[in-house]
Parts: sequence; structure tokens; C-alpha cells
Amino acid sequence: MISRPIWQRVLVLSLLLAATESEIQSVSAASNDVTYVQGPAPAPSKNTSALYAERKELFEKTSTLTGIPWTYLAAVDQYERTINIARKRPAHQGLTSIYFAESDWTGLMNPDQQDTNPQTIALFQGYGRDGSGDGVADRNNDLDVLASMTALMSKLGTRDEQMQISLWNYYQNSRSVERIKQFAAIYRAFGTLDLNGHAFPLPIGSDYSYRSTWGDSRGWGGHRIHEGTDLFARHGVPVRSTCYGIIEIKGWNPYGGWRIGIRDVNNLYHYYAHLSGYQKGIKEGDIVEPGQTIGWVGSSGYGKKGTSGKFPPHLHFGLYRDNGLAEWSFDPYPSLRKWEREDRNKRKNK
Repeated sequence: MISRPIWQRVLVLSLLLAATESEIQSVSAASNDVTYVQGPAPAPSKNTSALYAERKELFEKTSTLTGIPWTYLAAVDQYERTINIARKRPAHQGLTSIYFAESDWTGLMNPDQQDTNPQTIALFQGYGRDGSGDGVADRNNDLDVLASMTALMSKLGTRDEQMQISLWNYYQNSRSVERIKQFAAIYRAFGTLDLNGHAFPLPIGSDYSYRSTWGDSRGWGGHRIHEGTDLFARHGVPVRSTCYGIIEIKGWNPYGGWRIGIRDVNNLYHYYAHLSGYQKGIKEGDIVEPGQTIGWVGSSGYGKKGTSGKFPPHLHFGLYRDNGLAEWSFDPYPSLRKWEREDRNKRKNK
């Protein structure tokens, strides 16, 4: 049997997919329900749950043909989705959200930047491939886009480290590769794309109070604004993960004291500061889920390692969005109110 490049083997996807092209187009409208704004996406409806299932099936079948783990395909697609939103980039309307600029798709020196001919695109070293077998390389076609991305990812092989090098060659950004690795680990841990559930960071039954404090001025360590919301509670109240995610950082920070940062698959960084301690055994790289205890309320920070008691015990909670090059904070208060309301409703319905 002749060994063919992975992208050529992806041509048979059109014969193996359970969903027809018309079915793919029919769920593309549902993709508009998965909105990533300055905060978490809403809990999936029946339509979005079906969309996640369709998308995962597409990745699994592509994985069978290419040898690329479906979790890596999902991670690249999700990373692209978050970058599309953060950079306000035009997104492909389909099951996937992988974006190729016209010049990348057709080739930088290609005189026809609307070219859809796979042969001339290859001649000008464009990324575009025909994955559906119709003789056209269409960057708005899910199968063509996946064929192009799998060819790119597998250029050096399909082992993790080989794909990571290929992805770095494409993005020229170690931050992008790190996010894709993180997303793949989260998908691998839970086995699903449906990871938009959240939890309030403190137990609903505990005694706490908070208000919107994002943007308030702060003086310790120099003039700066408050990049989060303070939730006041008794020392030792459990602090919980608000999302499905991966622990990106844990340890001491002069401003935040004992702090922990969690990255979710929407490329949001959930920041918890002033803890009195951490849940036993928890470490960087661990995968967590909503409601899981990660530490306890304290008053650490504003000084050298171990400093505590310079202010009343509380949890500082922040949210940050990543655009692939930098991160910025946004007001977490609306999200906190939403998660609090959802947790109260769950408690009532038990």
C-alpha cells in the first residue's frame, strides 16, 4: 500500500462523516449560540450540546484517519475560536473555527488571492488543501480547513513534541503552543467539548459579601487599578474553582500573597489571591472542575513571602482574556453574580 500524505488521506472524510454537508451547514447557525464575550459562555442549550457532539465526532473521525489525537484537533480549533473573538477576526461559519488569512491559504506570492485550485495553491506554498474531494480548496469548508490544519500539524510527525514544533513554526509564538497544549490536556481529562459549566468561588452557604470593585484605585506598591472583585469572608472559608481548567500558576506573589491561576478552554485566566493556603496535593498542571476546592480564604500578601494580616480576610478574584500576544483584565462582577445565581438555584432544586 502506498503511503500518502495525511492531508490526502483526509479526502475520504467526506465519505466517512456521519453528517452531510447540509447537516454541517444546519448546525453552523447553532454555533452562534456559543458566544464568547468578556466573560464565560452561557450554559449550553440543547442546540449547543448537539453542536459540541457534532464537532467532537468530526475530530474523532479525522483523528482515526490522521493519527492526530482528537484532543489536539479540538484544542487548535478552540484556540483559534478564542483568538477570533479576542482579535475580532472574521470567523469561518461552520463546525470549526480555524482561521487562515487569504495570503496564508493561497500563498503569499499567489497573484490570485481568491484562488481555490489546490494545485496552484501548492505551487505558491499556500496552506489550502482539498479535504472534501470536490477539487476545490475552500477556506470556508470544514473538511478543507481540517485537511489544511492536519497537514500543517503533522508535517514533522504526530507525536506531541513533533506537532508542537510544527505549531510553533506556524504561529511563531510559544504562547500559542502552550495554550493549545493546555486545552488538549483539559479535553483529554474530561473527554468532552461541553465544558462551559461554572461555579461561584465561595460556597453559597458560607457568610460572604462583595460588590463591584474593578477599576478602583490601589496604593500599595505604586498607583494601580484594582483588577478584580473582592469577596469578603471568614478566614478559612473554602475557595473553589469557578471553571473546568488547568492550574497554570501557583505560589507567592507580593501583591496577591498565596495565589493560584487557572486557565479555562475559553482562554480566560481565573485569578485567586490572598489565600491562607492550598488544598493538599494541588499543583501546577492539575486539571480542575467547577466547585472543586483549591484553597482557603486568607489575608496574605502586600509584602515578602509569608506576609499576612495587613487587611481583612477576603478572596480577590480576577478574570483576564488572552489575545495570543497579551492579556488584559475585565470586570468579573457580572460573571460572579451569574454563577452565584446559578449555584443558588442548584441548591434550591436539590
